[in-house]
Amino acid sequence: MVNFTIDQIRSIMDRRENIRNMSVIAHVDHGKTTLTDSLIQRAGIIADKVSGNAGYMSCRPDEQLRGITIKSSSVSLHFEMPKDEKLPTGCSSHEFLINLIDSPGHVDFSSEVTAALRVTDGALVVIDCVEGVCVQTETVLRQAMAERIKPVLFVNKVDRFLLELQLNSEDAYLSFTRAIESVNVVIGSFGCTGENNEFGNGMMGDINLSPEKGTIAFGSGLHGWGFTIGKFAKLYASKFGVSEEKLMSRLWGDNYFDQESKKWKTSNVPSSDDGSGEAKPLQRAFCQFILDPIYKLTRAVIDEDQDRIDSMLKVLNISLSPEDAELKGKNLIKSIMRKFLPASDAILSMVVSHLPSPLEAQKYRVSHLYEGPMDDKCALAIANCDPNGPLMMYVSKMIPTSDKGRFYAFGRVFSGTIRTGQKVRIMGPDYVPGKKDDLYLKSIQRTVLMMGRKIELLDDCPCGNIIGLVGVDQFLVKSGTISTEETAHNIRVMKFSVSPVVRVAVQPKNPSELPKLIEGLKILAKADPCVLCITETSGEHIVAGAGELHLEICLKDLEEDHAGIEIITSDPVVSFCESVSEESKIMCLAKSPNKHNRIYMKSEPLSSDLTDDIDNGLVAFNQDVKSRANYLYDKHSWDKNDAVNIWSFGPEYKGPNVLVNKTKGVQYLHEIKDSMVSAFQWISNEGVLCGEKMRSIRFNVYDVMLHADAIHRGSGQFIPTTRRVMYASQLSAQPTLLEPMYLVDISTPESGISGIYSVLNRRRGVVIGEERRIGTPLFNIKAYLPVMESFGLTADLRSSTAGQAFPQCVFDHWSSIGIVGQDKRSTEVASSIRKRKGLNPKLPTLEEYNEKL
Repeated sequence: MVNFTIDQIRSIMDRRENIRNMSVIAHVDHGKTTLTDSLIQRAGIIADKVSGNAGYMSCRPDEQLRGITIKSSSVSLHFEMPKDEKLPTGCSSHEFLINLIDSPGHVDFSSEVTAALRVTDGALVVIDCVEGVCVQTETVLRQAMAERIKPVLFVNKVDRFLLELQLNSEDAYLSFTRAIESVNVVIGSFGCTGENNEFGNGMMGDINLSPEKGTIAFGSGLHGWGFTIGKFAKLYASKFGVSEEKLMSRLWGDNYFDQESKKWKTSNVPSSDDGSGEAKPLQRAFCQFILDPIYKLTRAVIDEDQDRIDSMLKVLNISLSPEDAELKGKNLIKSIMRKFLPASDAILSMVVSHLPSPLEAQKYRVSHLYEGPMDDKCALAIANCDPNGPLMMYVSKMIPTSDKGRFYAFGRVFSGTIRTGQKVRIMGPDYVPGKKDDLYLKSIQRTVLMMGRKIELLDDCPCGNIIGLVGVDQFLVKSGTISTEETAHNIRVMKFSVSPVVRVAVQPKNPSELPKLIEGLKILAKADPCVLCITETSGEHIVAGAGELHLEICLKDLEEDHAGIEIITSDPVVSFCESVSEESKIMCLAKSPNKHNRIYMKSEPLSSDLTDDIDNGLVAFNQDVKSRANYLYDKHSWDKNDAVNIWSFGPEYKGPNVLVNKTKGVQYLHEIKDSMVSAFQWISNEGVLCGEKMRSIRFNVYDVMLHADAIHRGSGQFIPTTRRVMYASQLSAQPTLLEPMYLVDISTPESGISGIYSVLNRRRGVVIGEERRIGTPLFNIKAYLPVMESFGLTADLRSSTAGQAFPQCVFDHWSSIGIVGQDKRSTEVASSIRKRKGLNPKLPTLEEYNEKL
């Protein structure tokens, strides 16, 4: 029975201090969706009996079939905090609204996680206590830190320690500390652990996670039980006669209680020990007072010791229903533990107490979110989460509706109030304040609340809340900003941790259905935050995804839902990048078609550190020129003049290629700058070797000779000339091809290791680490593997290790495969790409582009 109404939810929406927006993030198969079931069951949306197996947030049939989350889905829950618990600062009521987003754990769907994190302020990080922090846990945590999201932690699958691995309580404690330490290391690497962290000038506070602060819970999502140390501190506080806060610090770490002297100690040596070592060492407080009761209760159920079960239930004041009392084994443990330590209460109390409300979070998130000046009307309204300020809403993704080809625009209201019928400005990612491009003035048809598989209609939605909109989907492709203020700037575009590097060409089986395919590709581009649908100049339609599984899901959606036709796909191919390995050997020259103008240019590689800084947005085109120049001078040892004279970044003004003006005293140069930048944008998207994007190249313009008459200096003279000289300078600087590399994380028992090594050797993989997972029979192997060699990896590994190896691939870096024209492999790859694109398979030469005086 649902224990709240939509009117109740709408009334809490106005109390901003009582709202919590949170995402559930984790590695694949660490139990997010199962744990979310417990929280949804607490709100009465699903029945107690099916909780843990319902997969309520798995809204798609293929999610239920595969048992993984593919799309993030949102639900709003009403939570009433127990009256005896202390209310968080600034809250006036015990009723809270929790907007929860369950996100995917598979690396191929990382873009869904980014879209979820953008509209939330807190994250519930879930880790499997046996597997610990895995590669994708790190990835999603880093994404959360980059979005200034405050985390809390749930250590899941503790039932595996009790029933499967049968670890003693001390070993279990050590496993917990290792997992917590690993999470804190990732958080610490962002410089956001101290009070004066760089995130929001310390306004986030100390976000290091520790059980004694109450920011970590332990339990089992499948069995629906969980606890924080605060729960046990409350149980034992009266017994020890100390405050809950003091007891919480004693129930974790190196704290031991000596029963004889009735004193707390920091070592396990009892008072009665005379130095002979015969006295039994003391047991750690966490093990003695928290794990032991759980272990004893579990043991009694497994051994079917009814007397012991009855006496323990009496002490714990738990009464079982007649049908529960007839259960045996795991089912009985599940039933008792849910009544003793309900996971939903522990997690929701932790979320409400330790995650920020929109009122707090937007103060330190605004500088990261808003592109405009921090003192304008919109920035101040976002920082204050002002419901009466100008409307500022960010749409982070599109959710398909039951009507084919239509979408709900899903996002977060950061300031103002959005209403049905309200006239708004819909600003796409390319909108520039003051211009008309990518701007639409339209009315909102409907505002809807996303409730997992269902939607509920609302008249309006104030700031601090997550909402869906009807009627704006035809104006936005993937994301955008909605405002009522004419001077409003955009909310910053999201940065994804994955790139669409795997691509396939698609065509309809029946050529007459091409219009349907084109329409289907447009819908697919909207439906997924990360997928790219490209039409090549050759007329080929390309779908690019983050990995094999992502591509498979996209193509299935395209065929069955978006286009509704049979399609033929090519074999998957990989995107490469073109780069250079040294400075141009010669000064390259190109003359304009009318022979009256000349451009002299060289190219050189950018350092890998600077490339990373550009990728991460630390160095960008729209920054203040002086501060960017100082950063390049201090951090990357650039010449001051060069740093000030950066003309452009490319492709699309944000890629890791740079055009620098090194000329001295050239007249009329400002007139041709735009033409040269246009040519640079063009060539950085299509390199000379095989038409792939360029990466890590710096083009230096050394001299330009211009005709005195303006009629001879038009864009028609300079765009083709600049292209030629840039291609020549690329070819004269030892051009290389870069291929994308995955970091592969494979878990396997010892018997599967040799099979994994042979598979990786065959596929040009390089093993970079191998370690045993403490407390388990499993090994973790980390390796770099070219994306090109990753197709069919899972099946290959399973067949070589008798199904014992489980790989997880995440895009890591670009790696050179050699100088084109000198190294056999890179030359062959470049030729095959040219052939595939319908270009002349013969590689271009320097003489074709470089002109003589």
